[in-house]
Amino acid sequence: MFVIIGIVIVIAAIVGGYLMEHGNIRVLLQPAELLIIGGAALGTVLIANPLHILKKIIGGLTAVFGGSRFTKAHYLESLKMLYELFSRARKEGLMALEADSDNPEQSPVFSKYPKFLKDHHALPFVCDTIRMAAGGGIEPFDVDQMIENDMEAHHHDMAQPVAALSTMADALPGLGIVAAVLGVVITMGALGGPPEEIGHKVAAALVGTFLGILLCYGFIGPIAANMLKATEEEHAFYQVLRVVIVSFIKGSPPTIAVEFGRRAIPGNVRPSFQETEKYIKDKGGDAAAAPPAEKPA
Repeated sequence: MFVIIGIVIVIAAIVGGYLMEHGNIRVLLQPAELLIIGGAALGTVLIANPLHILKKIIGGLTAVFGGSRFTKAHYLESLKMLYELFSRARKEGLMALEADSDNPEQSPVFSKYPKFLKDHHALPFVCDTIRMAAGGGIEPFDVDQMIENDMEAHHHDMAQPVAALSTMADALPGLGIVAAVLGVVITMGALGGPPEEIGHKVAAALVGTFLGILLCYGFIGPIAANMLKATEEEHAFYQVLRVVIVSFIKGSPPTIAVEFGRRAIPGNVRPSFQETEKYIKDKGGDAAAAPPAEKPA
């Protein structure tokens, strides 16, 4: 929501200021310049990145305009799921969770959290770790190291589309200059024409530079920065999962393990101790419980 509002403000401020100085809006409408800059920018992205990164760019853009999913409600639901999972392990032993990790869709715990089941990285992140811990023969320190390696690999994957989009943003001013130079070349070919025609062509050439800089600093650059923040939010979520799992494997009771995780939640979405305790111990909660209402991002 705020991304769209920001885009509208950028456009309104620039166009509004231009019109206040009695500028001709039609001069800014140069489809050829936009084609040169936009097409060349798209081409540079295709040249520089393999298909799997291009798919991640599209997914990242969807996440930017859709808002963050790592809300307080999401954290509370995840903490409750881990609490129920480890409470079961506390009663029946860690080996009881091996069946849950092998077939989470049939698990009496995982099946109550369809959103988590649909997360194609968080689900194996938790299940694979539990499977290794339940099998025995591995120290908590080694489990922690294994989780850290997983997080580093995932964070690297998530950073690739951000880097690709940032590179594209950095190229836009240069591509704007390319469009401007081509406009100057066309202008030089029309030097014998009327002054009005030459002036129009010079203006069109300058619009190329304007569009390149605007697209870089007004749109693509900020969107890439937003994608980076979304990546950091996801990394923080996995850090919380890591803290809870490792704390329990080290011997902490489920309630204490959840509290360790709560303390690792970023401050802007961290629930209070009372909120967390009430939510995770609410027998009627499970997946049907309504977490605290969240304002849309």
